[in-house]
Amino acid sequence: MFPTPLAPDATDPATLALLSNRAERAASRRLAARGIGSDEALGLAMQAAAGGAARLPALLARRAAEQAAQAASAAAREQRRLALQEHRAALKLGVPTPWRGWFDGSAWPNPGRCGIGALLTGPAGEHHASARAAGYGNSSEAEYRALIALLEMALTNGAGPLTVYGDSKVVIDDVGATAARPAAALRPLREQAQALLARLPQTTLRWIPRHRNGAADALSQQGRAADDSDDANGRAAALAAPL
Repeated sequence: MFPTPLAPDATDPATLALLSNRAERAASRRLAARGIGSDEALGLAMQAAAGGAARLPALLARRAAEQAAQAASAAAREQRRLALQEHRAALKLGVPTPWRGWFDGSAWPNPGRCGIGALLTGPAGEHHASARAAGYGNSSEAEYRALIALLEMALTNGAGPLTVYGDSKVVIDDVGATAARPAAALRPLREQAQALLARLPQTTLRWIPRHRNGAADALSQQGRAADDSDDANGRAAALAAPL
């Protein structure tokens, strides 16, 4: 229920401006052109529209009620829109499972040094994260290594049923055997991932857009940055070593 609006003040210029229509504002401008103040001109125009000064409060009250109803209707439409949006998002993500995991891999340059990130959460508040370097390769190889790391983490923690989310459609389709042409270069990684999935029979893989995979992406960047830092430390140690 929405509260009943207070009776509008027929002497308040701001109220008159808010509740006036286009024709009344045009009439007020014509009156103002004759030298009448703009606020007084609008009041006179609205009195004329109401059929007299005595009827103006009733006109304002009716219009205020109409505006309140329109605002309530707009708010209800927005709530329905947001609810539908959430429903559609839930359908894309599937029914939530007790365990959920996210993976992401990065290579810089591409191909180049790889970093992988994996995040696993459980029904009792379990939270496991991994960020580490993953050698040299291209972005798809990095994504596969991240998926394998996540599946290994799931096995270690007895995770299941499990939904795995990743933003690499290449890997999601390839490992799920839905790709039109499985990538020959990824075969060893695919076989390793499929062997792990066979030990996690209640696991579903779902693609998500990159902006919804931020946590795993951040972990993969951390893994690659750690690799760069280790190399920098190694070079510094080599330079400092006695000849």
